[in-house]
Amino acid sequence: MRRFSVLMIAVGAVTVASVSVIAVTAKHFLGSTAVEMASTAKPELTTGSIEARWPKPGVERQPAVAEAAPEVAAPKVAVLDAEPAPEPEKRVVVAKPTCNNPNALGVSRTVQIDTTGGPGFGMSQYRDYDFLQPGEVVLTFDDGPWPVTTPMVLAALKAECLQATFFPIGKHATWHPEVLKQVIAAGHTVGSHTWSHQNLASKPPQEAKDEIEKGMSAVAMMAGTPISPFFRYPQLRQTADLKAYLAQRNVAAFSIDIDSEDFKIKKPDVLVRSTMAALKKKGKGIILMHDLHKWTALAVPELLAQLKANGYKVVHVRAKDTLATLPEYDAMVAAAMQPVKSSNARAISAVVQTVD
Repeated sequence: MRRFSVLMIAVGAVTVASVSVIAVTAKHFLGSTAVEMASTAKPELTTGSIEARWPKPGVERQPAVAEAAPEVAAPKVAVLDAEPAPEPEKRVVVAKPTCNNPNALGVSRTVQIDTTGGPGFGMSQYRDYDFLQPGEVVLTFDDGPWPVTTPMVLAALKAECLQATFFPIGKHATWHPEVLKQVIAAGHTVGSHTWSHQNLASKPPQEAKDEIEKGMSAVAMMAGTPISPFFRYPQLRQTADLKAYLAQRNVAAFSIDIDSEDFKIKKPDVLVRSTMAALKKKGKGIILMHDLHKWTALAVPELLAQLKANGYKVVHVRAKDTLATLPEYDAMVAAAMQPVKSSNARAISAVVQTVD
């Protein structure tokens, strides 16, 4: 296994038709950083089909040892002007939210990620950057923002003085921008999860690109502030071309290590036991949950208590730079937000009159 260090800092839809989940083979996960899986490997982890579970709106490696080169005496040269020492790298300083709980689990450390070239994280698909130490976890939540449930998750995280990473759906962000702003205000990292949670591996390239870009624009616009260049593929389904596209856009792809499977485990106590069992088996990892499910929101406080009781440490991930959205997709989202105008509408006074 290859391990590389990551720079650390001390500071911190909607259709109603059900779609079946299709098992994915390793060909969906091509690319320089993707895992090449043997034919006998277990099926890829997926998050399930969102459309079947969507609430209705309104309701590291050692280097090879090289042969030693012969020792050669260095020529004596006169030193004229010494080169100036390189300037220290500039880091983004982020103020940590105030913690009023002295017994809180808290964030053990915060890592800063340089997304240049679109690195991938999460050992189920990417193994170039295994930055977590034994006993460390990263908490991630997909498919929000959503009323009631997202605020419940935020409250549980706040009680334990934790920061997590959220991957909102663009369309959801346009429905509930006030909830997304709560996520931002609480100091969490916000990436994106496409415009409408489509399986990008089954889409024509341009449609897939549109889903990615429109989603990023929508989340950033509704957040009212630049977001992180972090992205997660719906159902973890990618292609070599899409991975290359994210690399071109300098957007990091986040996969997972532990799937809570909260798309099918709907009992909070069972959900907690299952997730902790998976974590114990792996020893560390990026945990996937969904903040639009009520049972997940109910399970989070106990899950955090179990993490603390079992000595796990939470790592918060931040991006070195912010995401630069594309103007044409910003315009698409802005146009979609405008009310539909009727070409044959009568004057309001002819339609609506006060009679009492």
